Amino acid sequence: MKVSDLLVNKEFKCLNPQVGIDGVIKSGYVGDLLSWVMANAGNGCAWVTIQTHVNIIAVATLLEMTCVIIPEGAEVEESTLERAIIEDIPIIITGLNAYEVCKILGNAGV
Repeated sequence: MKVSDLLVNKEFKCLNPQVGIDGVIKSGYVGDLLSWVMANAGNGCAWVTIQTHVNIIAVATLLEMTCVIIPEGAEVEESTLERAIIEDIPIIITGLNAYEVCKILGNAGV
């Protein structure tokens, strides 16, 4: 599944669609403790986190994640979005909760 395929679902909105929305989502990961995510998430994943500060982009870049999904309508800090554009990491927001996001990813074969 590509990020662009996920965005067909109107529940999801990419805050920076000018970046790599053609990236392939190979797996998913849910977590908010950055050190835990760094130790356990995989390359090419869609990371679901409620964290919105700029450090999430550092983790996503380090692990070569495909995108970051922010659930429950949490607002993304401007500095985070600016860094995501520089690092070519799509930031996707949704009003869904993390469980609902994972159901959609799982049903799509991720």
